Amino acid sequence: MVLVVVGAGAFITALDQTVVVTALPSIMLELNVSIFELDRASWIITAYLLGYTSAMPLVGRMADVYGYTKVYQASLLVFSIGTCLVALSPSFEWMVAARVVQAVGGGATVPIGLAMGSGSKPLEQRGLALAIVAAAAEAGTMLGPAYGGAIVELAGWRWIFWLNVPQAALVSLALIFAPKAETSGGRVDYLGGVLLTATLVTLTLALSMGSLFTRESAIPYIIGGLGLLMGAALVMLYKRSNQPLLAPALFRSSALVSANIAQLLVGVGLIIAMVTVPLMADTVMGQTPFTGAMWLLRMTAAIPVGAIIGGKLLSHVGVRPVTVTGLVLAAVGTLFVNTWEVGVGEPWLTLHLAVAGMGFGLVIAPILVRVIEGVSDEYRAAAASFVVVARMVGMTLGLAALTAWGV
Repeated sequence: MVLVVVGAGAFITALDQTVVVTALPSIMLELNVSIFELDRASWIITAYLLGYTSAMPLVGRMADVYGYTKVYQASLLVFSIGTCLVALSPSFEWMVAARVVQAVGGGATVPIGLAMGSGSKPLEQRGLALAIVAAAAEAGTMLGPAYGGAIVELAGWRWIFWLNVPQAALVSLALIFAPKAETSGGRVDYLGGVLLTATLVTLTLALSMGSLFTRESAIPYIIGGLGLLMGAALVMLYKRSNQPLLAPALFRSSALVSANIAQLLVGVGLIIAMVTVPLMADTVMGQTPFTGAMWLLRMTAAIPVGAIIGGKLLSHVGVRPVTVTGLVLAAVGTLFVNTWEVGVGEPWLTLHLAVAGMGFGLVIAPILVRVIEGVSDEYRAAAASFVVVARMVGMTLGLAALTAWGV
């Protein structure tokens, strides 16, 4: 029951990561954003990534200390408030700010859900439990573009967000009847949490700027330098803290560090593919937004399948072989997409995207298991949040690269 409930929550909040991809043209039209201002419009996506990333470690640690269910329900409430504000957006600036609020609540549910899922099964089945929750989140990400495209055509883009409210309410209600996990105790380092949030916001802002790659402006380097200074101050603070916000093991183990680096690079590749495929279909190839979403579905449908397969394989072959296989498949699939011509058709369209999607899915469970099993249970949600943050930072970096070079 725990897996079903937190899986449903992960699915709903993950929808909003990608739901605006196909709705973006309609939103830009209604909010008076020109097609030639696509770099500005990308903030509708970047704002969600920013909010999703920034508060996640602090809320994850709060869940470890105060209880998963309470903090999960509070996060769903924040998500619902944010989604109502998005639906009411009278201007572009309002929408960007509302997307941040929405993402803070939505992002917090993912690490808490992963922590609840991993604690609901014995150690030998933990990989599969994590894969199920992660697969639900990936399914939400997968269906986001198609769901958004369908709602836009049937009722308009604002209904994409209004429909989030009853869905979040049902998940919150179901949590009342789900078995409760015991709290780990301890305390929350709020000073460290605020400093970490500020560091993540600063670094994410720097990485989100296309001029980071074009070198047309020094602003991203100045902001990034400030973020690094704040990160150094954070390390000094953690050395003096008895119960730091993030588990010290996250920084001492080469396995955990390499797992998070791999997750960051996966995020870069994933967001580039997810934005480019429907955007290319809708512009260069003259397809409808819904057709672009269906093209993307060929890749994203394979991701949750790969996640479940990866979770099942972990107990038989171990973390490293599954991770390496997934990374290779993702690389090979996107390399083949690079060979497409304007008239690309079946079976290559489906085959290339499905191979990439399977690869992106295979790496999910082994990376999560490597990190969560590398820390004590009292840091389970905080460790899960760090993995998700690595991926979100990678997605932010990839989106900046896309706006600088690809658009």
